[in-house]
Amino acid sequence: MINNFHQQTIAKVAEHFQVDLHTGLAQKTGCDRLKTYGYNEIPGGRSYSLWSLIFSQFKDFMIMILMLATVVSALIGHTTDALTIMFVVFLNGLMGFIQEYRAEKSLALLQKLSSPKGNVLRQGEVSHIEARELVPGDILILEAGDRVGADARLFDIWELDVEEAFITGESLPAAKCTEVITGENIALGDRQNMVFSGSLVTRGRGRAIVTATGEKTQVGNIAYMLRGKAPRLTPLQKRMKQLGTWLVSICFISCVLIVLVGVAKGEPLYHMVLAGISLAVAAIPEGLPAIVTLSLALGVQRMIKKKALVRKLPAVETLGCATIICADKTGTLTMNKMSVDRIYTPGKIWDDNSFSKPELASFWRAAVFCNEASIKKTEKTLTYIGDPTDGALILAAYGAGIKKEDLMRHVKGMDIVPFSSEKKMMSVLVKERNRQIYYCKGAPEIILSMCTINNREKGQIEKTVDELSNQGLRLIAMGQRMIPGNEEKMPERGLNFLGVAALKDPPRPGVKEAVKICRQAGVEVMMVTGDHIGTARAIAREVGILQGQVWDGKKLGAVDEVELHNKLPEVSVLARVNPADKLKVVKTLRKLGQVVAMTGDGINDAPAIKEADIGIAMGERGTEISREVASLILADDNFSTIVAAIEEGRIIYSNIRKFIRYLLSCNMGEIISVMVSILLGLPLPFLPTQILWVNLVTDGLPALALGMDPLQEDVMDRKPRSPTESVFSRGLGSKIIFQGFLIGLAAILAFVWGLENHELFKARTIAFTTLVMSQLIFVFSCWSENLPLWQIKLKDNLYILGAVAISFLVQLAVLYWLPLQIAFSTTSLPLQVWPVILTFSAVPVFLWEIGRYFINLLSGRV
Repeated sequence: MINNFHQQTIAKVAEHFQVDLHTGLAQKTGCDRLKTYGYNEIPGGRSYSLWSLIFSQFKDFMIMILMLATVVSALIGHTTDALTIMFVVFLNGLMGFIQEYRAEKSLALLQKLSSPKGNVLRQGEVSHIEARELVPGDILILEAGDRVGADARLFDIWELDVEEAFITGESLPAAKCTEVITGENIALGDRQNMVFSGSLVTRGRGRAIVTATGEKTQVGNIAYMLRGKAPRLTPLQKRMKQLGTWLVSICFISCVLIVLVGVAKGEPLYHMVLAGISLAVAAIPEGLPAIVTLSLALGVQRMIKKKALVRKLPAVETLGCATIICADKTGTLTMNKMSVDRIYTPGKIWDDNSFSKPELASFWRAAVFCNEASIKKTEKTLTYIGDPTDGALILAAYGAGIKKEDLMRHVKGMDIVPFSSEKKMMSVLVKERNRQIYYCKGAPEIILSMCTINNREKGQIEKTVDELSNQGLRLIAMGQRMIPGNEEKMPERGLNFLGVAALKDPPRPGVKEAVKICRQAGVEVMMVTGDHIGTARAIAREVGILQGQVWDGKKLGAVDEVELHNKLPEVSVLARVNPADKLKVVKTLRKLGQVVAMTGDGINDAPAIKEADIGIAMGERGTEISREVASLILADDNFSTIVAAIEEGRIIYSNIRKFIRYLLSCNMGEIISVMVSILLGLPLPFLPTQILWVNLVTDGLPALALGMDPLQEDVMDRKPRSPTESVFSRGLGSKIIFQGFLIGLAAILAFVWGLENHELFKARTIAFTTLVMSQLIFVFSCWSENLPLWQIKLKDNLYILGAVAISFLVQLAVLYWLPLQIAFSTTSLPLQVWPVILTFSAVPVFLWEIGRYFINLLSGRV
């Protein structure tokens, strides 16, 4: 457990760790504690061997059914069937292994986060040691540019700023202090007297007592939250498991019925058992897992073009049923880059289109001279080196035509008083040839107190400053005064008030529109951030998220589980939350039945990203750990890309329903044909090898083409489907049974006609071909769940036309090419038989479309 050392005095912390602040630990004490506490490293999680990853690919229910089918096929002598099914199983396993081999690297990346070296005080001397050798009680010595090696309590600082956005979510470096922090449930970002392992010192220097190392640090706590989480089944995986159960039940019942009916008719038990098993094996849609996988993979390729990278295939479809997006603010909804939004001068507010006005020249001069950042130019970008606030000011001045190098040409010398967190200001005396100008920059209330200004104007300025502050803007004021040439002392009164720069981390372009589309699609957006509540509220209001309550981490921690369940749906913004809070929110939302998408870019987001149904990380600014635990990575860091991904997920699920309907109706037709034949005392209309050919080849291409169906215009106008929705919901089950019955009836009628006019060998070929042709015609009926066949535009999906053409050609090869005739027990069909076959094949679709038309007519949809 991590102790609350931020609430304790330095004396108590030093006493707790038995360390002298002036000399540090003795070397022997350090070595003893290293044995007690262990190395300052994050322990690795459960390791997965190569073989365990390989075997885990074959635990899917549908895959286990196919493996059983392989064994049974081999035992009854159907070697070709067994080898074909085995290939399908291997293909699925290979694709899954490639995905998961890269998925469990998060703890290893956290282990690399700490700096390799650190300065500590031991026995009164500064030692440069490996960060892994730091122990609780060590005195850390920190300077600008250092990566903090462990969690520590500060006790001696000078203008210390630390960048810790990766763990707190704050967009700006945090100014540190040494005073005791009081209160309950203090957010990590408000523990200003602490530094955390992995954070970066951006300015100043300091000393601190190490309070936690390794797994006991805040980063280690995140690693603990990440460890041991077994991957959950996605909605699609649950549906496929349900489908597998349904298929096994149908096949088993069919097998038992066939055996019982055959034996009742006097057939030998052995032959009927073989016939039943052969039908059950052949009737399973062997191509279904491969087509689902390929459909998801094709969706992945389409999403890559939209700047969304999918690491876990099922995540593509899961996005389609997302009901809420928990979005981190910094770097996700915003640019994670401070910029000057507007400038206020007495009586007027200037937007960024007016920054180059001559009236602002003095303001920009003050902003450039009171600035410790520098411009960095590259071929394509203009950026800065230094503090983010100073960087935003100097870039804005540069854009307004005020360049530091131009100003410095007239400067003979400068006296600089750096920014002080105590005085909350920075001042510069600029000495030019004929004059001296004093510039200062700092908190508005400090600069205003140094200016000569009447009470009425001062009151108006203070009112405007309060209004800007309430909008979540960071405010920096500027002042100046002309100094006589013989004076060297910097003044503390009599300044001219130049104005206030209002800075913010602006929303990303398109975020507001994306939030609107999400709501239109029935997907709520909640901001979950570690930043200040005022800033969070302002950004949420600007992008359209703020439609409910705003909570901070303290309020979240104060409510019990029952109240949280009742109140959380009313919350739009959660601010000042830590990693454990984010994880708690995601878990609660999932318990409420929500399908949660969690976005983020920092290490602090990683546990919640992994816990969510769909974890989304930023590709450009995201930490490597957040990308590794995520299912989806936004290559352009654009929240708007999530909308495109949700749209793609919905299209994919709609297409999966189409080819499930197609494949299962076809398999139902095969089962019905065989069962009716046995009930009527007829020979089997197809051989198992012929059925396997239909399932894998002639059905496979059209089914895959259905999975490539393009955008449906109204897909983002629908509400998210329920995560518990059955794959057979909305009438799909009844459609499969009815259409399967029609296909089976057509095949058996063609078989009976063949027996009356030809010998068994040719009659079986006629039935086999009728089955194939009826299914190739039936695919057009599956194109849309709602539109009738005559309203479908064939040019909208040329893949289906191509798939049907190829499947027809390969069927002709089976009928007329001798090697395939032998392999599949077929014979050439004369031309005069084809009109009969095509008539029987078209009847199921004709009857279905007529029936659908009258149903729509009666329901008022026509």
